[in-house]
Amino acid sequence: MASELNEITINYEEDGQVMVRELDKEVLTKGAWTTILFRYQDYDSKKNEYGPEKYTIRRYQKRDGQYLAKSKFNISSAEQARKIIETLSRWLEQPQA
Repeated sequence: MASELNEITINYEEDGQVMVRELDKEVLTKGAWTTILFRYQDYDSKKNEYGPEKYTIRRYQKRDGQYLAKSKFNISSAEQARKIIETLSRWLEQPQA
């Protein structure tokens, strides 16, 4: 668990091998509920290399001085990421109801 925002990571190691490698992160919201967008790669032990870039949005709740993971949404491919971007861009261009 992390007590500071900059300590939050999705890096994950097993037997000395980094299985999930965080490439970048962007804090989208701060506060009692924090939302972070991560860019990462999974390690493919069969190929002995990292796979394609992936993205995940994670929500954390700060309780008793610690950030606790509460929910996540994994964006499974670059194509899905582009569709999300296109849809949100289109919606943001529309007049608000």
